[in-house]
Amino acid sequence: MRTPTLFDPEVPATPVVAGPRPYVITLPAGLHLLNANRQLHYKRRMEYTAKLRAAAMSAVSECPALMDALAAAGPGPLFQRAHILGVLHPHDKGRRDPANWYPSFKAAVDGLVDAGLFEDDDHTRVVGPDMRLGRVVKRGQLVLVVRGLEPDEDPLGYQAVGS
Repeated sequence: MRTPTLFDPEVPATPVVAGPRPYVITLPAGLHLLNANRQLHYKRRMEYTAKLRAAAMSAVSECPALMDALAAAGPGPLFQRAHILGVLHPHDKGRRDPANWYPSFKAAVDGLVDAGLFEDDDHTRVVGPDMRLGRVVKRGQLVLVVRGLEPDEDPLGYQAVGS
């Protein structure tokens, strides 16, 4: 058996990243996802964005560990700074470019802000989402893996990410 890495979507981050254990936020399968390569009517795009954002917020509220951490954090946000790994689980084995689903990941991250994980999702607070392709899941699915960072921590070890 080979050693898992950060980029193995089946084991996203926990075994190989130092520091606090990440939170895995799984959105429901079958949500309509936004793809940068597909043009939608602006009303349909707004509808899908709102549903993704609400689904992410709801997924946080359904995670007891996250709710306990939010309660312990007090009135402020849970994370001052964090890294987000976004995993796209497609509905079939076709070829994919996970970065094309950035609009879906962005809507989901906005839902995490709504849930109180971050004060905002700007570059000073959030690194990512780094998008990866996961295993096939019936009807497709998005998963966000969120790990808190120290103020000057470079989550990928490249020294290219500044705070």
